[in-house]
Amino acid sequence: MPVTAPHVSRLARPVGVVCVEGVRVFDPRPVMAVLVSALALMLLPAATHAQDLEPRAYSNAPIGFNFLVLGYAHSQGGLSFDPSLPIEDARLRTDSGVFAYARTLDLWGKSGRFDVVVPYSQLSGSATVAGQPAERHVTGFSEPRLRLSVNLYGAPALSLQEFAHYQRDLVIGTSIQVSAPSGQYDPSRAINLGSNRWTVKPEIGISKTFGALTLDFTTSATFYGVNDDYYGGKTLEQEPLYAAQTHVSYDFGGGIWAALGATYYRGGRVTTNGNTSLVELGNTRAGAVLALPVDRNHSIKFSLSGSVHTRTGSEFAIFGLAWQYRWGAGY
Repeated sequence: MPVTAPHVSRLARPVGVVCVEGVRVFDPRPVMAVLVSALALMLLPAATHAQDLEPRAYSNAPIGFNFLVLGYAHSQGGLSFDPSLPIEDARLRTDSGVFAYARTLDLWGKSGRFDVVVPYSQLSGSATVAGQPAERHVTGFSEPRLRLSVNLYGAPALSLQEFAHYQRDLVIGTSIQVSAPSGQYDPSRAINLGSNRWTVKPEIGISKTFGALTLDFTTSATFYGVNDDYYGGKTLEQEPLYAAQTHVSYDFGGGIWAALGATYYRGGRVTTNGNTSLVELGNTRAGAVLALPVDRNHSIKFSLSGSVHTRTGSEFAIFGLAWQYRWGAGY
């Protein structure tokens, strides 16, 4: 006998829930698509993570889910793997692959997530760095990134059964991301895949859902450690880079959703051997995301972003594709 589901308005139905014969049943597809987006940063080179476009970064999911993500990104333009200094006449092309793992956590009754990202990239092209022409062809690992996120309000830690009754509304969350200086780095070359320094990025975000529409706003600051083996035998220090971004996304049903967003970042003035630059970054980027679930365990995401206005720094465009596999939480 075929199973038919009664009509339930999407505006009244909790995210990740379908109704079968009047009984609410958890459907993982929307949650999977959201978590793919939450790992969107992995598609960017290591030094550009302060400039990420990341819709739905703070969302809820049942505790105990594991996510394995494989991604690819292509970027072209004035992209530098160390954006601390203005790059002129850049003609750089990068192709990056990435491996990432994430797990949803119960953090003192609040839903949270831990994720680790390991990028591997190939860069080729030329640019003028600090007034000197440079050409580079290099392949290797960029710095790995680790992040711990927790939703402080509106997204409690829930089991798979409890999540079937969860109604998404206002969510406030925060995260801390750390990048270690372990990527490819050659101090005799101006352009590298790694930056030979620690970075720490705290962030806070707010998400509000209006039926099928979700609005996000996040703000962050990226703090840089000292690179005491910089190009030319110099010491490089950098002031924090501050960023804010906003997104609007729409659920089409069945776990399919799309988002448009923009980010603005400013700061990052550098000091080299005690000489402080008068120039700081101040750029705007915009992008779009399309998330498509394949089945209850697999989903894919397409992303595209580019520079809108460049006050100081580099203009570049990025196309990304990510595949995700989910398991755990008793489902």
